[in-house]
Amino acid sequence: MPTALARQSLRIFRAALGAADPRQAVLAHLKIDRGTLKAGRKIYHLDRFQNIYVAGAGKASVKMAAAVEKLLGRQLRGGLINTKYGHGAHLRRTAVNECGHPLPDANGQSGAERIAAIAAQAGRNDLLIVVISGGASALMPLPAAPVTLDDKQATTRLLLDCGATIHEINCVRKHISAIKGGQLARLAYPATVVALILSDVVGDNLDVIGSGPTVPDPSTYADALAIFEKYQVTGRVPPPVLRRIQGGQQETPKPGDPIFDRVQNLIVGSNRLAVDAAARQAQSLGFRTLVLSTTLEGEAREVAHVHAAIAREIRESGRPIRPPACILTGGETTVTIRGSGLGGRNQELALAAAIGIRGLADVAILSGGTDGTDGPTDAAGAIAEGSTLATAEAAGLHAAQYLAHNDSYHFFEKAGGLIKTGPTGTNVADIQIVLVR
Repeated sequence: MPTALARQSLRIFRAALGAADPRQAVLAHLKIDRGTLKAGRKIYHLDRFQNIYVAGAGKASVKMAAAVEKLLGRQLRGGLINTKYGHGAHLRRTAVNECGHPLPDANGQSGAERIAAIAAQAGRNDLLIVVISGGASALMPLPAAPVTLDDKQATTRLLLDCGATIHEINCVRKHISAIKGGQLARLAYPATVVALILSDVVGDNLDVIGSGPTVPDPSTYADALAIFEKYQVTGRVPPPVLRRIQGGQQETPKPGDPIFDRVQNLIVGSNRLAVDAAARQAQSLGFRTLVLSTTLEGEAREVAHVHAAIAREIRESGRPIRPPACILTGGETTVTIRGSGLGGRNQELALAAAIGIRGLADVAILSGGTDGTDGPTDAAGAIAEGSTLATAEAAGLHAAQYLAHNDSYHFFEKAGGLIKTGPTGTNVADIQIVLVR
């Protein structure tokens, strides 16, 4: 049975999820008014377009496409969305293709080929609306020769396991892809492109979200090679991937390329909006609230130590704010795989935090992914409390051993504390909640 503090942390987390609803995010930025389409501050006269298509990828992309369908109705010619298994839904005019994440699979490649074909067939008098959300990079795999899907899977797995950041992973992805790094915009040119983007990336870098299929790419083959060297994995990279990156043939389109003259990229939602909603909910529950950062990065267990230290400081000195206190952070951590257990970055953060707040009364730390899935698990994250370790040890569970094996899921499954929301239909990175009552 969750404690009162755990229930309050879940209420705050759910408020963040509500604010990240992708359908509402699209409808807030895209409007129809007397034959014109308003996208942010730009206006498009719909009678000037012969065909309107929608295409895209991501865990929230189906709900985003549903919002586009609601607005355009029969004016929409059709399209295709790639989304993660379990995140699909029926759309009237847009096909939905479920595929693999975080490791791309054959379904993803098949869907990406169809998305590329939709873009390529669009002409000067056509409009392509692209919906992109978290997970789009893995969910839209279109390997560029001589790279195969197997090569791309192996490279993605290698970079995930060595603790590379999403910025670094996507830099490599763009240079072994025929669709990422602005190349979808290149395929669609000279059609008009409006990209609606739900950001799950720290700092909301347009070229990083979904590996920027409609965005100029400032990164280079040399940058991708440097990432392999940084993590000392050059010798383990599949040979076709290494040959392509070392060969440095046709680069991704760069800033200033005229193909982007007819492209609008519009962020419709982000981690900041979700964290702001969490703050409002925490305040309504009576907590003094402080948002520390929405650009959080770093190794999950190290970030956990910082959150635990803040909780201790609040308990001992009332700094940076006095109890009842709520500290909020958002962003995306990483995990360097050392063991063979099951878990995700949020569960690992919560497990390390449980060790750090051991014995602290009236303290809870929640870490959760807004997409409802953390790593290859059915949990969004986990909640740690000052009593978590005592409860676990009474059941014969040793937290340090589970942490050493990256087995946070099985720890919280037995000790209690897993957060299971199911797929949320959105994805704006992760949220951490520290409560001190």
